[in-house]
Amino acid sequence: MAFLVITALVFFEITEQFDQSTVLAFQSVAGNPFFDLLMQTLAEIGGVYYMLIFSILLLIIKRTRKIGLALMILLVLTTLLTGYVKCGIDRDRPSLEFSGTPFPIPIDNDTFALFCEGGLNASYPSGHAARAAAFGIVFGFILSERFPRGCYLMLLYPLLMSISRVYVLQHFPMDVIGGVILGILLSGVIAKRTKLSTIFVKSKT
Repeated sequence: MAFLVITALVFFEITEQFDQSTVLAFQSVAGNPFFDLLMQTLAEIGGVYYMLIFSILLLIIKRTRKIGLALMILLVLTTLLTGYVKCGIDRDRPSLEFSGTPFPIPIDNDTFALFCEGGLNASYPSGHAARAAAFGIVFGFILSERFPRGCYLMLLYPLLMSISRVYVLQHFPMDVIGGVILGILLSGVIAKRTKLSTIFVKSKT
């Protein structure tokens, strides 16, 4: 329900003023070389290919095979679903130029709107934020049995990922909020279906 509400707000441009003013604020604070590079790095590690490699590695290792399988499923689901929603909403990305330190590599816009011309530069929802939320929730769910408090630190990953995507002017705030909500919904379903929380139960001390 929350995702549908956010999507409707974006579609009818109710959040447009908030989104535009926020990206202007982020543009104005850019310029610190270290921070700019840090934000770019965070923005990129949520890309499909990096997460695909990570998931495959977990899938190969017997002990983490169930985790790898869940992440692979989530990787496909979040990428495809965000792509099709982008196609339907067809919201352009921020038109502002990044005013900070030039990045050494091009920023990945990560648009996978299959069979849809209108989604080539689509912004809502953020695929990076959706995948980061899904991965963070899955690992938090797994660690919750042994580290009931520390597992919440995994939520920092989607938070930082979301901030970085707005910072590098690839998304509006509502794009990443919608992406995070979608990632949380999908990861909750997959985590329960695959019983990920039982992976480390037998090794508790």
